[in-house]
Amino acid sequence: MDMRRLVGRNAKRFRLASGLSQEKLSELSGLTQQYISDLERGLRNPTVVTLYELAVALKVSPVELIADDA
Repeated sequence: MDMRRLVGRNAKRFRLASGLSQEKLSELSGLTQQYISDLERGLRNPTVVTLYELAVALKVSPVELIADDA
């Protein structure tokens, strides 16, 4: 399993379930909209700190971002 794609799919799934746009998630997380777009497409390899900031913004556990979504 490509972890970059997995994290990206999970982030997008939680973002959409929360009714957030990439722009709003960008504001909440402190990440750029471009970074979030790249992350959701599996093009970024997020650090532990980035996973934490994203999880806080999405109101999920960081573990949920790396959990198998199959």
